[in-house]
Amino acid sequence: MFFETVDLYREFGLPRGERSGGKLTVYARAHNPENTPHTRPAVLVIPGGAYAYVSFREGEPVALRFLAEGYAAFVLEYSVPAAYPVPLIEAALAMRYIRENAKTYGIDPDHVCAAGFSAGGHLAGMLATLFDEKEVSDVAGGGHVRPDAVILGYSVLTTGVFTHGESAENISGGDAGLRGRLSLENRVTKESAPAFIWHTAEDDLVPVENCILMAMAYRAKRVPFELHIFGRGGHGLSTADIEVTNARGDKGDSAAVRMWIPLALNFLEQRGFVVK
Repeated sequence: MFFETVDLYREFGLPRGERSGGKLTVYARAHNPENTPHTRPAVLVIPGGAYAYVSFREGEPVALRFLAEGYAAFVLEYSVPAAYPVPLIEAALAMRYIRENAKTYGIDPDHVCAAGFSAGGHLAGMLATLFDEKEVSDVAGGGHVRPDAVILGYSVLTTGVFTHGESAENISGGDAGLRGRLSLENRVTKESAPAFIWHTAEDDLVPVENCILMAMAYRAKRVPFELHIFGRGGHGLSTADIEVTNARGDKGDSAAVRMWIPLALNFLEQRGFVVK
């Protein structure tokens, strides 16, 4: 098995400066010599944390679930606090690294998705919609950094009325004009990555309107998407099982919300995300 951490700045010969992140943890099966070689889909997991920290609960636990389903999984530790474009550049470099090293990890480079949660969902959403921004292409070398699909879990997607204030402030650096540019429901185009979007109606931190606005934008541009809103459950549920119990003791253990994983896997399977 591959279990390693890659410094993306060192990998691509870029100056790190004072940036704290840009690190990618790899969870991928090695070739089993007793079996025929497999080619696997991959997932880039992007945890949340209001662009102020990077949540462990939304990183490794998610990666291990996808690993168990035959995926190669990669968890991005992006720089925080850091305003746009730094987190997006680091996510783009992660996508570039995954595709450029597809042979090493036994990955199908045409079936790489990004799964983001809360503020990490905003970052995954930027990959889905802002992948061709000049700030990204200048650093990512023009590589193919758009995901083939995204999973957006209880994500901060708008920077308007229904946003999560801390996340919007951190990613925009307090710049009102930039904040408006990063309201992703206004950035969806026909080229945006297909999206599996899920949320809970009871989320009292990131309003459910975030996912509704994004789904409406996808619908307007006729980009493939699925939207699932679960009736019960607060914010930050991750895999919604006992493995992600938080410091307050709230494990968010919900059989209904746990269904987001098989539902998302089905959405991806319909788009060719299968072990071959």
